Amino acid sequence: MTALADRIGLSPNATTERMRRLQREGVITGFRAVLSPQALDRGLTAFVEVRLDRTSSDVFEAFASLVRQLEGVEECHMVAGGFDYLLKTRHRDMAAYRAFLSDRLVDLPGVRETRTYAVIEAVVEGRGLPLGTLADRSNAKQKAPSAPRSVK
Repeated sequence: MTALADRIGLSPNATTERMRRLQREGVITGFRAVLSPQALDRGLTAFVEVRLDRTSSDVFEAFASLVRQLEGVEECHMVAGGFDYLLKTRHRDMAAYRAFLSDRLVDLPGVRETRTYAVIEAVVEGRGLPLGTLADRSNAKQKAPSAPRSVK
């Protein structure tokens, strides 16, 4: 906590109180450890576009329920556009990814088509949200106009 307090220019007590307040307000929703994919033998990152054969709520629900259980899926997002889901996956190597794709992913309900993009280099990853928006939010709360008064 001391290192964070020094970095943001507050005392450790003030930093702790601010973090607690941000948790109460739902700004901070959790904490996590960042693990090395290479140390966990997951050096290959691949993004996968998934197009479903039908776009109905039962197909969406079935796909989402099962994709949550697939080892190797780090993120899954339903998207608008030319396909239905974008997955971020991590695997040991291309052979492991191929087994994941052919033995697991394409067998999920409703999967019609996939497109894979193997990552050559992660240029920006896990950066987090800009804190400037937090300061803007805090300033807006402090400067919120009071309720208008009626004039007689």
